Amino acid sequence: MMRISPGRAVAWGVVAAGSVLGLAGCSPSLDWRQVRPEGSGLQAMFPCKPYSHARQVLLAGQATRMEIHSCSGGGWTFGITFADIGDPGRVGPALEQLSQAAAANVGASASPQAPPQVQGMTPHPQARRILVQGRRPDGSALLQHAAFFSKGTRVYQASIVGAEPPPPEVLEGFFDGLALP
Repeated sequence: MMRISPGRAVAWGVVAAGSVLGLAGCSPSLDWRQVRPEGSGLQAMFPCKPYSHARQVLLAGQATRMEIHSCSGGGWTFGITFADIGDPGRVGPALEQLSQAAAANVGASASPQAPPQVQGMTPHPQARRILVQGRRPDGSALLQHAAFFSKGTRVYQASIVGAEPPPPEVLEGFFDGLALP
């Protein structure tokens, strides 16, 4: 099992996937499509075809399988991460850990945004949406919009990462396209 913080796994998994996809010639145009990552219970709108992988991470004090689905387009990397933590008492700590790690991994603090409004999500006080302005390991600017939410014992992180802010229609297309039917 890899001993890495879940936020680092998500943040760098999304960044790494974006770098690989960029080298592979992913078109800069956005081609929106509905995606239902297997096992997630989530319906999402992605502007490019996502690729997936999974890893074991420590989340809320327990080894947990985390699934990551991401793609790059238009200069941004889009990612959905989810894990079933199996215990309702661990949902709050897991959401908190994911959101704190998202900012800490790029050496920044998070600016709270409007709470996530994902159709079908379980209301939870730790559900949140943040904006993080930080740096990549090479020192270049990194901007991340992220939402953290849950349904039952599944926790989710949805992120858009890039050097430049995405236009409002890209933010809305991605975050408003999330649903837990």
